[in-house]
Formats: sequence, structure tokens, C-alpha cells
Amino acid sequence: MGNKKCTKTGNKAKLLILLLLMPLIAGCWDRSELDERALVLGISIDKADPETEKEEPDVSHLPGQEPLPAKDMIRLTAQLAVPGRIPLGPGGQGGGASPGGSQTIWPLSVVGHSMSDAIANLQQQISSPLFLGHLRTIVVSEEIARKELKDINDYFRRNPEVRRTTWMMVSSGKAEPLMRSAPEIERVPTLYLMMTLEQAVKLGKFPQDFIGVFWSRSVKKGQEGFLPYVEVQKKDNILIQGMAYFKGTKMVGKPSPLEIAAYMGIKGESPGGYQLVKIPGTKSQAVFAATQRKSKIDFKIVHGRPDFSVKVWIEGNINEINADAHLNDDNIKDIERAEAKRVQKIYGDLVSNTQKDGSDIFGFGEYVRAKAPKYWNREIRTVEQWQNMYKDVSVHIQTMVRVRRVGMTTS
Repeated sequence: MGNKKCTKTGNKAKLLILLLLMPLIAGCWDRSELDERALVLGISIDKADPETEKEEPDVSHLPGQEPLPAKDMIRLTAQLAVPGRIPLGPGGQGGGASPGGSQTIWPLSVVGHSMSDAIANLQQQISSPLFLGHLRTIVVSEEIARKELKDINDYFRRNPEVRRTTWMMVSSGKAEPLMRSAPEIERVPTLYLMMTLEQAVKLGKFPQDFIGVFWSRSVKKGQEGFLPYVEVQKKDNILIQGMAYFKGTKMVGKPSPLEIAAYMGIKGESPGGYQLVKIPGTKSQAVFAATQRKSKIDFKIVHGRPDFSVKVWIEGNINEINADAHLNDDNIKDIERAEAKRVQKIYGDLVSNTQKDGSDIFGFGEYVRAKAPKYWNREIRTVEQWQNMYKDVSVHIQTMVRVRRVGMTTS
């Protein structure tokens, strides 16, 4: 009798284990093959002309009943991957892909009253469901960025397919040409745009600024976000013209490429870039390449307002000098002092410009929140209050430059 009870108990346990394991062996029930999806690699967003409303099909709303937000229409251009023509592996032709990307992607343009409306209109023209999991670049025109990015940011942040490592950027002029460009050096144009930015980060020409980083900075109470500012040049190559910095969700300024180095110096980001410097007391010039930057930001409350002190240390090499130039210890010291004075002015000008626009891209406000929370909660509290206060805070910048090595001469 006892053996029968044990057998029944054992059978129930096995059945329970089997029921618990069943969900684990059904992992492919909702699969979707890649060739059954329309892979979106890049998206550009421009302001549409008023007469383009006639182009919009009656897909997401009835005629005369525009969806919210009923604002100016946008033109969305998507770069879709052509199945079987994307290069596979290094140097692979990927099913007949040719340089310039003319066969690997299909640019398609639609208009809409909002991002959701435009995506719905785009889906109406494609048989396969759109998939944003491989989206690598988002380009918005300067006109759109200066007006408002709130709705665009909200759409992409709520979409679970969009990776936080996607690059978002602002274009000088229309954004659509970047989706239709076909660089000879890359078979997939949007990958060329992505690699341009990633290489700029590795070479110290631009800080790491994925869309996830931009969103994180934009929602902080004591810091504003910024994006790369790019332009299409002749033969479809891409130029990083600077950075577009924001106040809230509106673009308010665009520093030059040289001022990108100033931002990275204040934040202590390495490696550095290079610039041409004059050897003091001579007519000769040298190429100084910054290899490492360090910074220290301190603050104190003076007369009821934050007072910031920024110290920046820059190390680098003199990679090249004129053949008629002669460098000695005194000349090198002169170069260090002159370069420190020059970069200090550039750093100060950048801070002053951001203060005029009320855009704290450096995150000085976050230092106040972290180190003086009682003062923040009593005197500031909100994003808007810090934007106003940032215009009047004192920022003292001190720079020190050291030449580590001297390179070759030129004739």
C-alpha cells in the first residue's frame, strides 16, 4: 500500500516538472524571419512644405481630421535594406552589392503630421512589417531641431526596437540628402555615416554621444544635451561641422569643430586633437597634437550663488615644425604658455556662449545637485530655474599645457 502511494506521488511530481518545462521548449512560437521584415537602417526628418499635404494618403485618419499633434507636417525618409545585397563578412559582396550603396539600400520618402503618422504612411507602401531593431542613424534638419524635438524623442524612446546606441544628429540644411547619399568607400551608406561618428570618437574629435546618452542628459535637471552637427559635402562625404546643443528639447546653438575640443577639455575626455601653433618670438609654426586631457571641476557658494573653478591639464606632442625652426627648452616653455593662454580663451568663449543660451551642456548643475543638495532644493529645485541661474554663475578656467615629445621637421 505504501509503495502505491509513493508511485502516485512520484508521477505527480514528474507531471508537475513536465508542465513547468513546457514553456521553456516553446521559444520559437513567435519567431519572425529577417527576410520577412523591412529593415530600416536610417531615418531622416525634415519639415515638409505646406503643399505636400496632398501627397498624404488617407491611412491613419480621415480627410480633414488630422491626428494630434496637428502641427506642421514632416517629411520622413527611410533607408531600407535590400534583402540579399547587404555585404556579408569583410570584403564580401553580399549578393551583388556594389560600391556606393546604390543596390544595397532603398530610400523611401513619405509625409505625415507626426512620427506615428509618417511611419503608418511608410508602412502602407511596404509589404513587410517595418523593423527598427537595426536602425543605426537618425538625422533631423536644423529647422526641425530649432523648433522642437519633444515629439520625435518621445516616439523613439517609447519604441522598444530602437537601440540606445543609435546615433542621432542634426544636419545643416535638409536632412534627406544624407539618406540618399552614396559614398564610394562604403556599400551601405548609413553605415558610413555611423562609422564617421564612431571614428571621430576614437580619434578624439567628438565625445561619445549615442541617442541614449543624449536622452539621459536631456532629462537631468542640471545638464542639457547635444548632438553632432553634420553636413553632406561634394561626392557625398560627411563633414562633422560641430555640435548642436539644446535647451530642453530645442536646439539653441552650434559651436565650431574647434570648440568641440574645448568641451572635451573641460570634461577631461581623451584622446585629444591637433592644431597649428606659432612658435613665440619666431616666424615658424609647429603642429601640436594633444594626446591626453584631464580636468577637475570644483565649486563653492559665493554670495548665495554657485562659483565654479575648472582646471584643465593638457599633454601632447609637437609632431611637426618648420625646417628653419630651432626648438630648445625655452622655446618649448614659450609654446606651452602661449598654447595654454590660447585654449583658455577658447574654453572661456564656449562657456560664455552656452551661458547666454542658458544651456549647461557641461553639467555644472549636476555638481550642485550632488554636492550641495540642500542648497539646490532650497534655491533652485527646477530645470527652468537652473537654466536662468546658469546665465549668471561665475566659471573660472585655468589651463596648463605640457609638451611631452618633439617630432620631425618639414622643409
